[in-house]
Amino acid sequence: MRRALVGCLALALGATPVGVFLLLRRMSLTGDAMAHAILPGAALGYFLFGLSVGAMTIGGLVAGLAVAMLAGLVARGTLLGEDASLAAFYLISLAAGVLLISLRGSQVDLFHVLFGTVLALNDAALLLIAAITTITLLTLALLFRPLVAECVDPSFLRTVSPLSPVAHYGFLMLVVLNLVGGFQALGTLLAVGIVILPAAAARFWSRTISGLLLAAVLVAVCGSLAGLLLSYHLDLASGPAIILAIGGIYLLSLLAGPEGVVTRRLLHQRHLQA
Repeated sequence: MRRALVGCLALALGATPVGVFLLLRRMSLTGDAMAHAILPGAALGYFLFGLSVGAMTIGGLVAGLAVAMLAGLVARGTLLGEDASLAAFYLISLAAGVLLISLRGSQVDLFHVLFGTVLALNDAALLLIAAITTITLLTLALLFRPLVAECVDPSFLRTVSPLSPVAHYGFLMLVVLNLVGGFQALGTLLAVGIVILPAAAARFWSRTISGLLLAAVLVAVCGSLAGLLLSYHLDLASGPAIILAIGGIYLLSLLAGPEGVVTRRLLHQRHLQA
């Protein structure tokens, strides 16, 4: 449980800020597609070397970057949009990954790869997640202003700054890296939950980027702690419990946050009465 908590806290510090920028760039579903796209690489690493953290990580990273680049090339060279090309490649990747795992392992192995084994994090996995978090925070600190500008007006950033491609492709690299890190704890199907859900919940608590980043990290930390406690006391699967706990915070934020449905209606009624 302590290792699982440390891993989730590291993911909260690194993955959720990336989720905030995905939300601001309207790329939330892209993150979901990329989470599935890493599966064939991770499955190939498992097929060749078994449950090796290094092999599965390198395989997932290569597969995720390959799908991202292929989707971009198809979108730029054909009539197909980027969302459709990404959806096509991630579906192919998901099917190929499941097939590879089924050829080598059992249903238990497939379950672990898809849904994660957060209670089985070893030293190598924790060090990997911590390294990805460190790289993410340093990169976001260096590229913060270009990333914010690209969220507001990508065309303007391309016009006035040579850092536009660096910010764009560097951010895609961070997305893939954090999904690979989340894959170690939560599997390919749930890793995107700790990236997107805290960012979505934070949107109902703040309007500023700094406020969104802080709120998203707090939501991820609280949801991880609550999910682990629920899984321990109620004997539930830890990965789904963590994502459901974060989802519960999202629903609460949707209803009662300063920018939530109930709060905005009350403020609107008071405005009309005034």
